[in-house]
Amino acid sequence: MKNIPVLNIQQFEQSIPMSNFYSNDLKSHLEKNKDFFNKPHRHDFFLCVLFSEGSGIHEIDFNTYQVKPGSVFFLRPSQTHYWIFDNQPDGYIFFHTQNFYELHFSKSKLEQFPYYYSYKNRPTLHLNSNEITAIEPIFKSINDEYRNSLVYKKQKIASLINTVYIDLARQYSTYESIKNVTSVTYVETLRSLEKDIDTHYKTKKSVKFYANRLNITPKHLNRIVKTTLGKTTTDLITERVILESKRLIVHSNNSLSTISELIGYQDYAYFSKVFKLKTGNTPLGFKKVYQ
Repeated sequence: MKNIPVLNIQQFEQSIPMSNFYSNDLKSHLEKNKDFFNKPHRHDFFLCVLFSEGSGIHEIDFNTYQVKPGSVFFLRPSQTHYWIFDNQPDGYIFFHTQNFYELHFSKSKLEQFPYYYSYKNRPTLHLNSNEITAIEPIFKSINDEYRNSLVYKKQKIASLINTVYIDLARQYSTYESIKNVTSVTYVETLRSLEKDIDTHYKTKKSVKFYANRLNITPKHLNRIVKTTLGKTTTDLITERVILESKRLIVHSNNSLSTISELIGYQDYAYFSKVFKLKTGNTPLGFKKVYQ
């Protein structure tokens, strides 16, 4: 089986001894990693990138987004993505683990920011020229701090990242349609549900299973998901199954029947029916179109 590569921070910079953070200007980063940035891959960390120049496309989990000056992208661990550029890009990029941020802000979680809150929120934002001018110097400061060896280096980087995330969250909330969730409990439950689905979706597809893990009733769980995302719990489970099946269809050498079994469907005909219902195409049709 051909697997999608999963990259970690240590692979990107051996000369700076930080295993939980990385930063670079975009030109240098892409030049150093030209052998794989245009091929599907995953990360085991959070990624934020600002484009001040360039154009092209960025595919994230089979959704295609335009790259242009002012584009900002946010990726969570395990998402599959790649870039294709028409014109030479420039800007800044940084990665970090969840622990790197939350160690310095123990009372805050990355999921507080709307772009990391749920996989269902758009992973991109577009800034106008004035907004780029305001925020690009902070990205540069992050990169400068990373490349220097001053005291309180990690603390300064974490503080700058927090500032960037707050400023971008304000812009994101302005431009993106986000459902206002007033209940902190709902937010925490949704976060736990998405993590549980990500762990168990191949073998557990019933709402009752996830409700039991969260110590609530299936009815209440559906109410939470409906209020926060406008979907049902079954929708979330099925969407996670379909996403993984797409990854395997496109990026592995397995037969379609084997893929069906790998994601928990022993009956390929039933899997194909579910896949077509959700995507409008059969697994074979999707493979042909994508290729």
